[in-house]
Amino acid sequence: MKARVRQLSDLSALRDALAREAEERARAEREAQRAGAAAEREANLFRTSIGGVEPLRSRARVEHPRHLPPPIAHQRQLDEAAALVESFSDDFDADAVLDTDEQTSWKRETVSPEVVRKLRRGHWIIQAEIDLHGARVDGAREMVGEFLREAIKHHLRCVRIVHGKGHGSIGKQPVLKGKVKNWLMQKEEVMAFCQAREHDGGGGALIVLLRPS
Repeated sequence: MKARVRQLSDLSALRDALAREAEERARAEREAQRAGAAAEREANLFRTSIGGVEPLRSRARVEHPRHLPPPIAHQRQLDEAAALVESFSDDFDADAVLDTDEQTSWKRETVSPEVVRKLRRGHWIIQAEIDLHGARVDGAREMVGEFLREAIKHHLRCVRIVHGKGHGSIGKQPVLKGKVKNWLMQKEEVMAFCQAREHDGGGGALIVLLRPS
């Protein structure tokens, strides 16, 4: 009988605990409802006070401007390096290997003499020319080098280089004439050259035949 009373008392305590727990939940729900109502009233008051607005479009991340390094002109560097390698030398003795006839000419050993004869007769059309009048030796060297590189790049076959007859030079000597011949003989792509015909410049110009690409 004594054990039975103890079990009933345990049930009574459990019932009281459950009742208190239910009351706590109800109180928490009432407080949450009051807090939600208060927040809604504050939001309505804020919207009423500021009027109509449009929300900003925000991105998920901040994008910083990219500062890219300047592009490197690799081809220009290669061209400049090639130009340094193939720079013309003024120590080359062109006169030692030139044909000294009435129309000074030169050709590579692998080129037929007939090619030079055709070059003199104007067999190939002159596709480009450069005029060195007024240029000093150093400037003329760079001009000729650049002119030949561009001609080769564009697959030209026959060009003219006007070096002048030296009438405006000290001593009336054609300083650039010998220099240009010297430079041309050092350029592998130059197959032959000869003095221009009178109507193409005569003794003041050279007709240059370039290797076909």
